[in-house]
Amino acid sequence: MLRLRQSLTTLLASGMLAMAHAGALPAERNMTMTLTSTAFAQGGAIPSIHTCEGQDASPPLAWQGVPAGAKSLVLIVDDPDAPDPAAPKMTWVHWLLYDLPPNSHGLPQAVAKDGLPAGTRQGRNDWKRVGYGGPCPPIGRHRYFHKLYALDAVVPDLKRPTKAQLLSAMAGHVLAETALVGTYQRSR
Repeated sequence: MLRLRQSLTTLLASGMLAMAHAGALPAERNMTMTLTSTAFAQGGAIPSIHTCEGQDASPPLAWQGVPAGAKSLVLIVDDPDAPDPAAPKMTWVHWLLYDLPPNSHGLPQAVAKDGLPAGTRQGRNDWKRVGYGGPCPPIGRHRYFHKLYALDAVVPDLKRPTKAQLLSAMAGHVLAETALVGTYQRSR
C-alpha cells in the first residue's frame, strides 16, 4: 500500500496522472505498438476526403506490435483543440471503437459498420451518433489524435458508451498504447 501511495505521489508530482486524464500519452507506456495511415504521416495534414469538407470518410489505419497478452483493442479519435486551438475548451470526440480483435491489423478507408472486424463495438462521438465523424474545425488548424490501446481484457458491451465511460471501463487494463496525430484546417 505504501508503495502504491509513493507511485501515485510520483505520478502526481510529474504531472503524468493529469496527462493521462487529459488523454495525453504517458511516457512509460509500451510504445512498441505502432499506428500508421497511408492517408497522412505523423503530424501531417489530413486529406479533405476524411473531413466534413470532403466525403467524411474514415482514414485507412494500420497497426502492428500488439502485445501477445492483448485480448482486445480500442481506438479513440479526438481533437483536444476544440473549438479554437488558441483557446481550447474541450476535447471533441470523433470516433470510438472498442473490442477490436487483437489479431486485426487495421481498418480500410471509409470503413462501414458491417466492414469492421468481427466483434468490434462502437461508442458515441460528440455529435451524439455512432460512427466516424471527420475533422470539421470552426477555426484554426486542429490536431486529431488517433489513439490505439491494447487491453488485457475484452470490454463488456457498454451500449454505445461515451469516451468517459469507455475510459472508465479500460482503467487498469491497458497493456500498450500508441497515437497517430494528423492536422486539419478548413479551407474557407
